[in-house]
Amino acid sequence: MNDTTADSLIPYDEIVQDALRSVVRRVLDRIDAEGGLPGSHHFYIAFRTRYPGVEIPKHLMERYPDEMTIVIQHRYWDLAIDDHKFTIGLSFNQVPAKLVIPFDAVTGFVDPAVNFALQFQPKESEPLPVAEAPLPPVGDGSNVVTLDRFRKK
Repeated sequence: MNDTTADSLIPYDEIVQDALRSVVRRVLDRIDAEGGLPGSHHFYIAFRTRYPGVEIPKHLMERYPDEMTIVIQHRYWDLAIDDHKFTIGLSFNQVPAKLVIPFDAVTGFVDPAVNFALQFQPKESEPLPVAEAPLPPVGDGSNVVTLDRFRKK
């Protein structure tokens, strides 16, 4: 017996990450089936905006070229979930938007009402071109928040 660990031929980390992403899908399925969020539950979902299959309005892509966080709380509509992605309608500074987010693009999920959080390793994807337009400053009234305050340090 030696002190070195053999490299695994089974991608355990990837399998665990996929299983944890399925938690997000199951939670969204549940709130959709029950017609809304129970009690004081609400979610912050962070995702990579340039991940293949993500569809967000151009102004949001310009503002958040790498990652953004959405809040699912009081005002959302047209929530639809399948095995690989979810679609949701949200308002950003009083402007309605439809977002399509593959579960593989999700990097974080937080339900602050019960102090529950999941952090995901970014899935590998084909690199996409980086936005060249200057980013406008983040203003008040945005539904996008940072997950930093919920991360353990």
